[in-house]
Amino acid sequence: MKKIFKIAKMELQTLFYSPIAWLILVIFAFQTVTNFMGNIESYVQSQELGYPVSSITTRLFASPWGGLFTTVQGYLYLYIPLLTMGLMSRELSSGSIKLLYSSPVTNWQIILGKYLSMMIYGLALIFVLLVIALFGSFTIKDFDFPMVLSGLLGLCFLICAYAAVGLFMSSLTSYQVVAAIMTLVVLGLLSYVKNLWQEFELVREITYWLSISGRSGEFIRGLICSEDVIYFITVSALFLVLTVIRLQANRQKAPWTMTIGKYSSVLLIASVIGYFSSRPALMTYYDATATKSNTLTENSQDVVAKMKGGLTITTYVNALDLNDLWTAMPAQVKQDQERFRQYVRFKPEIKMKYVYYYDTVIDPRQDERWPDKNTQERFQEIVKGYHLDSTMFLAPTTIRKQIDLWPEGNRFVRLLERESGEKTFLRVYNDMYHHPFETEITAAFKRLVMELPKVGFLTGHGERDVKKIGDRDYNTFTWDKPFRNSLLNQGFDVEEVNLNSPIPKDINILVIAEMRSELLPTQKTNLDQYIARGGNLMILSEPKRKEYMDPLLAEFGVKLVPGQLVSISEDHAPDLVVVKPTKEGQELIYHFDQMAKLEYVVVNPGVSGLEFNPEKGYKAIPLFVTDSLVWNEMQTTDFVDDTARLNPDLGEVQQRYNTTLALTRKVNGRTQKVMVFGDADCISNGELSSGHKGIRASNFTLIPGSFFWLSDEEVPIDVRRPTPPDDLVYLSEKEASTWTIILRWIIPALMIILAFVIWLRRRGR
Repeated sequence: MKKIFKIAKMELQTLFYSPIAWLILVIFAFQTVTNFMGNIESYVQSQELGYPVSSITTRLFASPWGGLFTTVQGYLYLYIPLLTMGLMSRELSSGSIKLLYSSPVTNWQIILGKYLSMMIYGLALIFVLLVIALFGSFTIKDFDFPMVLSGLLGLCFLICAYAAVGLFMSSLTSYQVVAAIMTLVVLGLLSYVKNLWQEFELVREITYWLSISGRSGEFIRGLICSEDVIYFITVSALFLVLTVIRLQANRQKAPWTMTIGKYSSVLLIASVIGYFSSRPALMTYYDATATKSNTLTENSQDVVAKMKGGLTITTYVNALDLNDLWTAMPAQVKQDQERFRQYVRFKPEIKMKYVYYYDTVIDPRQDERWPDKNTQERFQEIVKGYHLDSTMFLAPTTIRKQIDLWPEGNRFVRLLERESGEKTFLRVYNDMYHHPFETEITAAFKRLVMELPKVGFLTGHGERDVKKIGDRDYNTFTWDKPFRNSLLNQGFDVEEVNLNSPIPKDINILVIAEMRSELLPTQKTNLDQYIARGGNLMILSEPKRKEYMDPLLAEFGVKLVPGQLVSISEDHAPDLVVVKPTKEGQELIYHFDQMAKLEYVVVNPGVSGLEFNPEKGYKAIPLFVTDSLVWNEMQTTDFVDDTARLNPDLGEVQQRYNTTLALTRKVNGRTQKVMVFGDADCISNGELSSGHKGIRASNFTLIPGSFFWLSDEEVPIDVRRPTPPDDLVYLSEKEASTWTIILRWIIPALMIILAFVIWLRRRGR
């Protein structure tokens, strides 16, 4: 060890005698401080302007858009080759390598000594980042230090891997510039190798593991994984061993065949280690973040824990579904599997299969492009245009024998199937995120382990239709498969029911949306039986349906206020009423609390106020309320050509009105829940797809919030995490500017002076 330390000391003395080591250190400090303090100043400015800030630690250090540690990875990619290019090249070009060969030191001692010098220099770079982190810990409220330490560990591993690569490249040539270029090339190859030979499953696993791209990213985000730790250790050891083999070949004049054999053996061993370390069952994790943001929420973990036995996720990729053709092609399989990595962490036996086929899809663009071609001919055009292997795709007749995907539109879809036979689909969606989040994935998993709530929509009396796509109907939030937030994708089953026979016992929630005719005696009896057994209900009315809705609402002690609520506005029609969640509603349903915090509202395009009488045994909680300037208009019905005016003589009262009520009572040992709306249009297809300028409307929040409560909080899955506590910077704008000057200019200047003094003293000696 003494010889190794001595070689490291000599190497460091040589390194710091040249200006390049000092220059890199000074530039590194300047760049990192500039990045960090620039972001700090922007947060301080936001605070001064009254804007809220959150997750400051994560955004400062780990944000993919300018986070300090994320940016530093790019600096290291350029700096380390400049530092390592002379480690062995200098010895080879000057001839001093012969002195090392003739001295009583082994090849391992030479290599480890020089590598140790790079590790020590790397620690100097890490120390700069640590100083910045310490500054952040004193200036940021509830600073997430464990996450930052995880990021520092990842960068330290990255420096070690880069240094090992640079050391090996330096041993191959006597030209330092060539060594630096070769190091950059190899690092580039290590980043790109994940894209090579991905169509071969075994090779795919090895090449994807060999890639260094993104390896330190997990550490930076606060997740320490055994696979990544083993990767950096293996890659560093690999290139160190290759360097020793190189020195032995030069020192002993070994035949090139023997040297190639040793290289191949080392690479094979590294590949085997990589393959087994990347097996899910052998991987361990530690989430260093304060809110465990890299880990499934407890609710999701509970669902996964209930799923005993194997689970297979089969992804069906249609060649004619051009929107998702490339999502899970062989070259993208590993990236696609990353979407389920958090679930594989808790259930390593998950298997993922991919089936490629072609079949008819509904795509107007293809109809316009190939109007006269059938499915087979369109497939041939796509194969030819995208240079695909046609033999990997199953024909329509073959795939249809395996599974009927036409109900899914032959779109990209995944089939989740347990060993015990339970099945369900997991879809992609027509929004900017496209792929499912934890909420949707866990909801699909939950379908496999338990019976989820079934929602029945009443038909037969002119109610809103869940199948039609008209403006007044309810297809969007019920059965629309490409819509992320539809009940179907959030864990509910949906079906239409009528009252000509008793309501099925598996109906957990009954939705009655704007009846336009009265119930027949038999129908009334069947509905009363459902209510008596404690079934939950959602009842939505309209101002013009008082005649048919009041008898129903009377069962619950609710009555529609006569007339229609109006609110005078310069920009919008009077019958467009804005309501806000009440304090009680926020406490009852967390979705409404989040809505209030973000200052969102609900828009009602025609709504009745609700009055409540507790004599029926229900307890009422107001969920949404108007402001005090609203009144119940009794006379005006044309809000385009006529003007609504307050007329107390007609019974019009200006006050706050409840527009949504939550009712509860105890029935058969459980709590029956009923939600009543004075407006049925607020969640219609038309309202959910429209906007109102100047109004921060979030009508859709009504749907997950309401059904979450009505389903006894089963679904949609609650994936909330603790609110990050680091939401304040203890600096004023003036103080931030002062510290920027000190850290960005004064400290690098002192480092330059120190370097100059050391250089002068060494020259004097």
